[in-house]
Amino acid sequence: MDIPKISARKIYEEITEHIKQEIMSGSLSPGEKLPSTKELSERFAVGRSTTREALSALKAMGLIEIRQGEGCYVRRIEPKDVDIPVFSLLMSKETILELLEARKSLEVANAAMAAVKRTDEDLRQFAEILDRMGSHLGDEEVGEHTDLRFHQTLAGATHNSIMVRLLNSISEQMQDSIRGARRTMMYADLSEAETLHQQHLAIFEAVRVRDEEQARHRMREHLDHVESVLKASLKNSQ
Repeated sequence: MDIPKISARKIYEEITEHIKQEIMSGSLSPGEKLPSTKELSERFAVGRSTTREALSALKAMGLIEIRQGEGCYVRRIEPKDVDIPVFSLLMSKETILELLEARKSLEVANAAMAAVKRTDEDLRQFAEILDRMGSHLGDEEVGEHTDLRFHQTLAGATHNSIMVRLLNSISEQMQDSIRGARRTMMYADLSEAETLHQQHLAIFEAVRVRDEEQARHRMREHLDHVESVLKASLKNSQ
């Protein structure tokens, strides 16, 4: 595995993309074990937390599985199964609202499923993301990133690859189409960032105690709030 040193701004994303290409090209074979977090960190010349973030992203994409106490392994999956595209969608305001509706249905189901199937490793990842989110309230870049990672980790905690790929597809389209509104009205505003952090903490707590119904409720409550903010932004942009 030939790994270059990474120096881009969002380091974990470059690591994620590099390993993803290794998997998609066949350089890393299905069932093959990845180097340890320590070894990857040394090869990429980054901290272990950055490496863990990249591995979590790869897990959320359905490309690897993390076996507690054993390490990370490349999943047996065909390239055509990764990141189901929705590129044919036209990003009109109506389509964005439909994406919001689809996302709500998917993520409410994900929250309930994660409450049943989550592992201790999933909880560790959630705690790390929420700690970073809480430590950078008002930072739009960190806020956007940790929000996305939280929802990807929740999808990963369902341990259902279809749920993961569906979320990735919807999230990718929404990020591209409403990035400006999300940053301006949600992450950069300290009060709004605090509200979002508390909502994510509530979802996490329901998942932690394995309360399916509360997980559904908290996720629906969170996405109703996000939807109201985005609808206001879309209305103002008309």
